[in-house]
Amino acid sequence: MRIILYLGKGGVGKTTISAATAARSAALGKRTLVVSTDLAHSLADCLNRPLTSEPQELARNLWGQEVNVLDEMRQGWGKLQEKMSELLRKRGLNSVMAEELALIPGMDEIVSLLNIYRNARDGGFEVVIIDAAPTGETVRLLSMPDTFQWYASRISGINFKSATLTLARPFIKAFLPSGEVLEAVQVLSERVKALREVLSNPDISSYRPVVNPERMVIKEALRAETYLALFGYPIDGVVCNRVIQPGNYQDAFMQDLFRNQEKLRLQIHSTFAPLPIWEAPYLSHEITGIPRLEQLAHTIFGDLDPTQVFHRGPIQEIIHQGDTYILRLPLPHVEMDKVLMTKKGDEMIVEIGNFKRDITLPSVLANQEAKLARFVNKALEIHFTAPVEETEKSA
Repeated sequence: MRIILYLGKGGVGKTTISAATAARSAALGKRTLVVSTDLAHSLADCLNRPLTSEPQELARNLWGQEVNVLDEMRQGWGKLQEKMSELLRKRGLNSVMAEELALIPGMDEIVSLLNIYRNARDGGFEVVIIDAAPTGETVRLLSMPDTFQWYASRISGINFKSATLTLARPFIKAFLPSGEVLEAVQVLSERVKALREVLSNPDISSYRPVVNPERMVIKEALRAETYLALFGYPIDGVVCNRVIQPGNYQDAFMQDLFRNQEKLRLQIHSTFAPLPIWEAPYLSHEITGIPRLEQLAHTIFGDLDPTQVFHRGPIQEIIHQGDTYILRLPLPHVEMDKVLMTKKGDEMIVEIGNFKRDITLPSVLANQEAKLARFVNKALEIHFTAPVEETEKSA
């Protein structure tokens, strides 16, 4: 299976590019599903076909779907939420607070991803194209597997081994979820773990920012590239959409518009290198319907198969130099003063803005101290050395 997710600022044309890629994939004989995760769906309008929350066959080898998050929440989380809510009401909370607190943050995103993966697997699709929500929502969507795993491990991993906890056990137990709830959380956690492995596997999943030659759009795409690198999601290309083509423009407005776009277009090619950059022209009409979408895909990708993996790069690597280990994380377009790192046991917490990632360190680094962090060639390099006490003992 191949999963390709298009993301970017609202209004850049993600839906059109997603639908065009799907149409081309289907024309190449691949069983293809194109699905929208945006709350403000426009995929049906682009395909010029009605869509529902279940995959609908649109043409030979082509299916479409618009995920209904509310329905999926009721089906996938409803029973568990009900039990959690009931538990909280018994502990004295009013019904409204209980309903709110019974929801794990980001559960709607988790449900959307699980729905897409389940339909892709059960439907036997070879290719899944995801028309994602605007960048901020998509980054939150993609960070949820990691966040949920953290919540699930905290809920499921509670034990009473210490003497203090043993003494307080009767009091604490009254506020813990029931065994049935814990089991349901554990099952969901295992599904999310499997989903996370699929989403970060470069042989299966690829992420493609869609940009326009506009400064704000480019900046947001660069932030998205950073966050994708932070969570270990592989990018294999960038689509530059709505590019004004060269011409003998007589109008001064069009001349200025073309010149400004051209500067930014070249900036896109240099900034996102070595990723391949595909361009889609600025057209005077909307692209709707499967035949036109297939033509657009041919304009963008030529005779290439748009579902292949176009770029591969390391997500993270460990380098051994003498007594020092270096953990290298590709994080392009980030300034050092915007990164916060904290090491707790075998976890390294890396924070950028409002997003953070808990990196479970391999055993070779778990007992080492993070001494130095610096950016080298668009990558964050964290240097680990043995603690001073341990070094003195060995001496």
